[in-house]
Amino acid sequence: MQVEDLSGLPDGVTAHFASAGIEELYPPQAAAVEAGVLSGESVVASVPTASGKTLIAQLGMLSAIHETGGMALYIVPLRALASEKAAEFEAFEQFGLDVAVSTGNYEEDGDWLGNADVVVATSEKVDSLIRNGADWIDDLACVVADEVHLVDDRGRGPTLEVTLAKLRSRVPSLQVVALSATIGNADEIADWLDAELVDSDWRPIELRTGVHYGDALHLDDGTTTELPTGSHDQTEALVADTIAEDGSALVFVNSRRNAEAAARRLGAVTESALSAADRDALQEVADEIRAVSDTETSEDLAAAVEKGAAFHHAGLARGHRTLVEDAFRERLIRAVSATPTLAAGVNTPSRRVVVRDWRRYDGSTGGMAPLSTLEVHQMFGRAGRPGRDPHGEAVLLAKSHDELEELFDRYVYADPEPVRSKLAAEPALRSHVLSTVATGFVRSHEGLLEFLGETLYASQTDDPSRLEAVTEDVLEYLDRNDFLVRENGDLRATPAGHLVSQLYLDPMSAAIIIDGLRAGEGSPTPLGLYHLVSRTPDMYELYLKSGDESTYTEIAYERERELLGQTPSEFAEGEFEDWLSALKTAKLLEDWAEELDEDRIAERYGVGPGDIRGKVETAEWLLQAAERLAGELEIRSASAIREARIRVEHGIQADLLDLVGIRHVGRKRARRLREAGFETREDLRQAEPGRVLAALSGRRKTTEKVLASAGHPNPDLDGVEADEDTPSSQHTTTRDPPENSQRTQANLGEFE
Repeated sequence: MQVEDLSGLPDGVTAHFASAGIEELYPPQAAAVEAGVLSGESVVASVPTASGKTLIAQLGMLSAIHETGGMALYIVPLRALASEKAAEFEAFEQFGLDVAVSTGNYEEDGDWLGNADVVVATSEKVDSLIRNGADWIDDLACVVADEVHLVDDRGRGPTLEVTLAKLRSRVPSLQVVALSATIGNADEIADWLDAELVDSDWRPIELRTGVHYGDALHLDDGTTTELPTGSHDQTEALVADTIAEDGSALVFVNSRRNAEAAARRLGAVTESALSAADRDALQEVADEIRAVSDTETSEDLAAAVEKGAAFHHAGLARGHRTLVEDAFRERLIRAVSATPTLAAGVNTPSRRVVVRDWRRYDGSTGGMAPLSTLEVHQMFGRAGRPGRDPHGEAVLLAKSHDELEELFDRYVYADPEPVRSKLAAEPALRSHVLSTVATGFVRSHEGLLEFLGETLYASQTDDPSRLEAVTEDVLEYLDRNDFLVRENGDLRATPAGHLVSQLYLDPMSAAIIIDGLRAGEGSPTPLGLYHLVSRTPDMYELYLKSGDESTYTEIAYERERELLGQTPSEFAEGEFEDWLSALKTAKLLEDWAEELDEDRIAERYGVGPGDIRGKVETAEWLLQAAERLAGELEIRSASAIREARIRVEHGIQADLLDLVGIRHVGRKRARRLREAGFETREDLRQAEPGRVLAALSGRRKTTEKVLASAGHPNPDLDGVEADEDTPSSQHTTTRDPPENSQRTQANLGEFE
């Protein structure tokens, strides 16, 4: 099927596709057109990675906008993927379409998005927009659910499932285009969505899969290729072979530590293949990586990148991950060792994928467990880039002949597992039941069950009574905590319940916060508040490592009066450990708010810069929610919460609170200004510009912006020289400060 023959699209779109080299549709794309994607029919496309799923989505969105005048919504699982897709769709702005991306900030109604034609957002963001009354939802003509097989994920799956159910109920004529990896029960997803199914294993380039054992690579077509390891281990030998053929390699391992260790070893393999130009370009990338964060992790990553290798995991800062992904796509970085999260992330294809570790730790079993077939096939799908690679190759590693046979049976020859809804669990339902009632989507017990009957879970289960039983438990919990009222079968959210829904909190988090604030009403300390929000299910706590239990038990008793709520008994083993894990997390946040260096925090808690930033962002959000809840329930802690929130947001001690309220002044600049004698915005309004210029290290444009933001009558620095007698002009931040009096500066890249 030729692209020029397509109809129902905005003028110029087919010519645009042709200019991008898309003249003929791939078979799955042609099948989607035949299934009616251009005429408003819902379609589920279950096809391999790199087989043209995005174009199917574009055809659905563009035709729906053109034919109906409505809007299109593209739902992604990750924020990074949202930015990538939005940038891709911006090419259609030349045809008069406006593209908007929205992630984070779960309290806004997103009215401004109503002016866009295409909105890209995560499922959590779409859920929050519905909760906060986004009217433009009613104008949707098409919704695309990318990676829809993630309804199987215990964390994100229920939100995607409920959000799609709400959108379809609210807009009955809505076209749904669901994109999925190849799964074992795509027909069930299609039946649930009343959609036509496009199920294909076609790929634009061949994917060879197999297992390396001994000195040979055994492939799925029955052939065997000699690939001796020599002085290398299996992974290094496979990467060296890939680079020798001018390809790139992606190595999947099971932990952050293994990813970093593998990158160090692979650097010795990749370095020998670098040209002088490569080395210069990689040095620039390494310098950018060091600028993101002053941590050992950042330095280790930069050192690997200088040699043409890298690691990728959730402990990296967002800037780190972006730099690595971009350089790998350009094949400047030739080998990346990554944890499995990258398999479901942004577009990072390589010539060869090596699945080194096919087992990982499973907390539910207390040991190592095999990865699912679907997850490994997702990794396989990263192999091969159309137009650049003659083929893609995905390889598992075996240590014995028996393991060789097991890996072929378990992964190479096996079909992916069927996708199953994870909705019928109390943690998943708590939030979604409350929001469904609070938004007026349902107003009765009967209506709630009727709505839940439209979910994937209801279409898959043989025991509908289980969902009803869990729903009843959830309703009882919400009623008991005054988030919801039940009267004669009618359901009504309380004012607190409405607020909890709008804040996008797990109701259990809200209950913990409310109880804690009431227990410590008055002036809770920052540590007490950080510990309180760290105890909620919305905060991912730090693990207690060997020796931590005694350390944090001592801290718990030393500072018990600050902790909001009764410390559990040491004999209540699980409860007490959770209390201490939350305290460890709270201590990290306190150290950050006391201006401890980022590298010292990373070393002290065994975390990466991405972990620090993640904890800070989550704490800021939960404290903002706590502040709103305190106001709603008239708990006299709002000012203390606000101060703790601002301090953790900016990473500052209390004496910088006024200064960081000035635009262009972050934690580092605020400390320099403070040490130069400027304590408030008013001080800067009346300041001698030369003293401010010296405090800000002679940066003239920055100083002018800061002075203007502070309201200085003459921020222009023409003819002004830095006053070298200003104390902060000699500012250094290298020492490790004593407990509770830290003055050194951290650097997360985003605070300068």
